[in-house]
Amino acid sequence: MSRLAPWEDSFEQLCSLLLSSLTPNEQLSIDLAGEHSHFMRLNHAKVRQAGTVTDGEVTLRLIHGQRTATASLSFTGNTAIDSAAALDALRDLRQELPQLPEDPYLVLPQNYGSSHEVYPGQLLSPEEAPEAILPLVQGVDFTGIYGSGEIVRANANSAGQRHWFATETFFLDYSMIAPSEKAVKATIAGQAWDADKFQAQVEEAKVQLQSLDRPVKTIAPGRYRTYLAPAAIAEILGMFSWGAISESSLRQGGSALAKLREGKTLSPKFTLSENFSRGTVPRFNSLGEIAPEFIPVIEAGKLTNTLVNARTAKEYGVASNGASSSEGLRAPEISPGTLSAAEILAQLDTGLYLSNLHYLNWSDRVGGRITGMTRYACFWVEQGKIVAPIQDLRFDDSLYTFLGQNLEAVTDFRAFIADVDTYGSRSLGGALVPGMLIRDFTFTL
Repeated sequence: MSRLAPWEDSFEQLCSLLLSSLTPNEQLSIDLAGEHSHFMRLNHAKVRQAGTVTDGEVTLRLIHGQRTATASLSFTGNTAIDSAAALDALRDLRQELPQLPEDPYLVLPQNYGSSHEVYPGQLLSPEEAPEAILPLVQGVDFTGIYGSGEIVRANANSAGQRHWFATETFFLDYSMIAPSEKAVKATIAGQAWDADKFQAQVEEAKVQLQSLDRPVKTIAPGRYRTYLAPAAIAEILGMFSWGAISESSLRQGGSALAKLREGKTLSPKFTLSENFSRGTVPRFNSLGEIAPEFIPVIEAGKLTNTLVNARTAKEYGVASNGASSSEGLRAPEISPGTLSAAEILAQLDTGLYLSNLHYLNWSDRVGGRITGMTRYACFWVEQGKIVAPIQDLRFDDSLYTFLGQNLEAVTDFRAFIADVDTYGSRSLGGALVPGMLIRDFTFTL
């Protein structure tokens, strides 16, 4: 953690300055998000753009009475520069606070206990990265983005609490494009570059590329046996963080999982948990709460826990489990099953093999219905053999059905599907998910 390690002392100095500047009736929470990242943009198996980014942002949340105001500012690690900017921001917040309405569910800073977690990785240097990636994909239309480096998250407050989380990670999010202009998409990510794993991914993608150049088969709307690869399952799981697993969503009547609380169940083959032991994301949230290392969410199809933060806990009189402000999944994993990779096509027999999905949305949130499109390497399979790529399809089905009675099998392997967003900053975390064989999956267009 060499490049951003000095930031820890700089952040502590900034926190000490700000906290010592408070009046007796003020309370303050301070958050830090930062990164030192190496990026490469790849196209036609060549590096088209490369560079490094060092960036940090501090967020101040000032509280007086039942009012709170928030400001964000750049963090440079230079104590003099950061201190002057932060003190100016604190003065602005004091002027803003009296003009704001009171918040009846305001959560005051507390000392939940401090933490310090550092996860060093074994990353490729900027000089090594092109040589590790490009030789394997020569002669292929290979395009993507590579990001690697250090990420930090920190939190401190006027109750005396301190959190520091730092990790070194990488991701390579790429596509291999066939002459037909259809593409195979894949991601490799983690804390240590795995050359053998990348080579295996590339070889598998090359096989799929050959299948993509076959004549396209048009599939009529209807219900089909369907295999959803891990990347497709990760897209569906992402919907759980959007008005599903949140306790506040359930209380407000907008959760797609409301029927589970009423006693309905999913398939006993489906088990979902939050597992922070992998160290991909910090356990603390913006309020400084620390989530348990492991939270069972859905066990064998039955709802065990929702995600609850202190604000929701205060509003509805329930216990918090340290969820994020949005009460979405941060370190999700779905338990594996028994279906081996070698058996997938034979067990599918005749139907659809879907590598990826996109543009997902709720078509009926209360009914748990999700709609979306197929994408990239998706195939029609007959008698256990890939026959042809398909035209894009729209699906529309209820999770109570395809994760319920129609969930036929879950793979015995799982893939880590990293969050590769770089909007504003490089994201943390991802989902550890298996593939799933669905008996009947509904396609409408």
